Amino acid sequence: MNIDWIQTVVWIGLTLLLGVVEIFTLDFVFLMLAAGAAGGLIAALVGAPWWLSAIIAAAVALVLLSLVRPRLLVALGRNADPHRTNIEGLIGLRGTVAVAFTSSSPGQVRLANGETWSARLAADSPDRTPPLGTPVVVESIEGSTAVVRLGERATS
Repeated sequence: MNIDWIQTVVWIGLTLLLGVVEIFTLDFVFLMLAAGAAGGLIAALVGAPWWLSAIIAAAVALVLLSLVRPRLLVALGRNADPHRTNIEGLIGLRGTVAVAFTSSSPGQVRLANGETWSARLAADSPDRTPPLGTPVVVESIEGSTAVVRLGERATS
């Protein structure tokens, strides 16, 4: 068994480099490439020529990228938090009028999550001034302004 030490050191270095890159990207692409490089390393240790080691490394990486990575992403996505967050989490949230407004002038609403947002009435809302404490529901977010509809109806 004739081991090419230069080839072995190159495969070890490539495996380590790809593993370190994976630590920073966390998308499992470089992990699969590192596993392919490990396959090339094993082939080199068995005594395969450099071209056969490269073919084995590429084949292992392609199989892992096409079969293992998608299943791994799905499996990890199953435990994701199903709750809406950020702007999506505000749509349909109830609140009350904190500073009076009309369809032409903005005001403020205090949302159920405790946040106070500048707000304006939705375009198809009746043109009236809701009194303080009137219940509203967030229809959308435009920039830093919550577009609200009067009433108790939720749009979730």
